[in-house]
Amino acid sequence: MRIEFHGAAGGEVTGSCHLIEAAGKRILFDCGMVQGGREADARNAEPFAFAPASIDALVISHAHIDHIGRVPLLVKRGFKGPIYAQAATCDLFPIMLLDAASLSEHNAERTNREHASGQPEVAPLYTAADVIAAQAQLHPLPYEADTDILPGVTLRLHEAGHILGSAMLELRADSRSVLFTGDLGMRGTPILRDPAPAPRTDLILMESTYGDRNHKDRAATVAELGQILAAARADGGNVVIPAFAVGRSQELLYWFAEHFEDWNLAPWTIFLDSPMAAKVMAVYDHHEELFDADAAKVWQGRIKPFKLPNLRVSAGVEDSKAINRIHGGAIVIAGSGMANGGRVRHHLANNLAFARNHVIFVGYQAAGTLGRLLVNGVKQVRLFGEEITVRARIHTVGGLSAHADQQGLLEWYGDSPSHPPVALAHGENPAREALVAMLKQRFGITVTLSQPGMRLEV
Repeated sequence: MRIEFHGAAGGEVTGSCHLIEAAGKRILFDCGMVQGGREADARNAEPFAFAPASIDALVISHAHIDHIGRVPLLVKRGFKGPIYAQAATCDLFPIMLLDAASLSEHNAERTNREHASGQPEVAPLYTAADVIAAQAQLHPLPYEADTDILPGVTLRLHEAGHILGSAMLELRADSRSVLFTGDLGMRGTPILRDPAPAPRTDLILMESTYGDRNHKDRAATVAELGQILAAARADGGNVVIPAFAVGRSQELLYWFAEHFEDWNLAPWTIFLDSPMAAKVMAVYDHHEELFDADAAKVWQGRIKPFKLPNLRVSAGVEDSKAINRIHGGAIVIAGSGMANGGRVRHHLANNLAFARNHVIFVGYQAAGTLGRLLVNGVKQVRLFGEEITVRARIHTVGGLSAHADQQGLLEWYGDSPSHPPVALAHGENPAREALVAMLKQRFGITVTLSQPGMRLEV
């Protein structure tokens, strides 16, 4: 068995893509978009480092765009094999990718309008038709069941606790096995069950997004969120929360429901300005069997997360635009989570210049994104052709991260049978280098830092 690293390697977090060769077959783990930085669009359009038609099967860890965003392009360029994923991930797949296709088509159309005559037309990365073609190749799987996906190749999915349907991928062939964590969640994450323990395996391909730091205690983080909302209420402004449509938006509504009265949320109007997040809520409702015990109780409570009395879900563009006429008393949850696209950029453009407003970042911000710039304290940003002075208060609430922190990664690995060798991906260099040192110090194991194009024998 051999692994080739083709994305989220060499110190990058996004663009997950790993090729496994086993039993004479070629299996791809994830096929995600690169996010952040000026070259992201160009990089996503580049040829794959392998022939798509040569891939026998694709296995998806979960439905975030940095893990599935190039799947329609893979199919468009010749991949015809089966695509395996947990059942909830299969339900989220078209929601996420039809939105990505729409964005790509819109950007191509705008670019072509702005081009001088005679310049070649720009084509979208892929279209809605490409997404539908890829969707036809999906094969939903349950957790904790062996599936022979190819002759001599067995796949088993384990709960990763990152978002609904997220899975660790265990692949067995040629009397060898590898476990890919995908994105590993924190224990105690609301709604989701905790990550499953690692099975006995010959190599763990592990994420390292927060390999150099620990999150704030979750209870303290939730209390901090309540304090920020109280301060924002006193300031008389709005609160803008960039949040991914899958995972973080639902978690925020969960906390709002649980603390509706003690945070005095009734005077606010809470906007979920994301048609995609609204569709995702329907998928959550369809998969309550994946909820943890605490979430099941909250869903039975008087105030339900997705039916808050003051929740408004924006259906169309005009609904979204109307929010920007509100100058106080609005909590706006909108995508994208890193503020590098989506409706949240309009809300930031309308709110950043005013000291009464607050912006709360509740997840990882990749290098090169607007979110990272704001978290780093930039004083001016350019949005929609205008320079905007940042006067709003910027908050980072790291304890709500859907990724395991350094302690969580070490504890999860420490419980693994026989402590196998590790290859680290999905982390910026400082994060994964810190995790290497801790893994070697604590367990005395061999740790490989993945690099683009590197081949590793298992």
